[in-house]
Amino acid sequence: MKKIILLITIALISFTNYAQNSIFDKFEEMDDVTTVVVTQNAFKMLAKFRGSGEEGKEYFDMVKGLHSFRVFTTENSEIAKEMETVVLKYLKSAKLTELMRVKDKDAKVKIYIKSGKDDDHVSELLMFVSDLQHKSNQEAVILSLTGDIDLNKISKLTEAHIPNSGIKEKN
Repeated sequence: MKKIILLITIALISFTNYAQNSIFDKFEEMDDVTTVVVTQNAFKMLAKFRGSGEEGKEYFDMVKGLHSFRVFTTENSEIAKEMETVVLKYLKSAKLTELMRVKDKDAKVKIYIKSGKDDDHVSELLMFVSDLQHKSNQEAVILSLTGDIDLNKISKLTEAHIPNSGIKEKN
C-alpha cells in the first residue's frame, strides 16, 4: 500500500511540474518564436563547474536550486497577442504576485513572482514584455525562471557586478 501511495505521489508531483510549464511550451513549436530552454539537468551540470573564490561559490549556490529557465520571443503580432492571452490566463491560476511594471513609449514590462519557502526566496519569476511601438509587427517576450531562487544571493552577485551602484556590499 505504501508503494502505491508513493507512486501516486510521484506521478502527481511530476504532473504538477509539467502542468506549470506546459502552458508556455506550445510556443516552442511555433515557427515565428525564438525559444531558449535551460533544464534542471543543465543547471546541475553548470553547478559542477564551481568557480574559485567567494563569487564562484555564490554562483554555485544560486544555480543549484534552479529548475528551469525559459524564454520565448516573437515579432509576429498574432503570436504576441496569443502570448499575452496565455500569460493573463496563467496569472489567474498560478497565484503569482506582481513585483513591478514599467511602461515607456516603446514597451510594457511586467514582472511577477511566486513566493518561496520564506521572504528571501521565490519559487518562480515570470516576466512579460510587450511592444507598444509597432502595432503592425508587435513583439513580445515571455521569460520564466523556476526553482528555489534566493533573492539575497542574486542581490549579492548583482552588487558585485554593478560598480558605483550606490548599493553597499555587506561584509
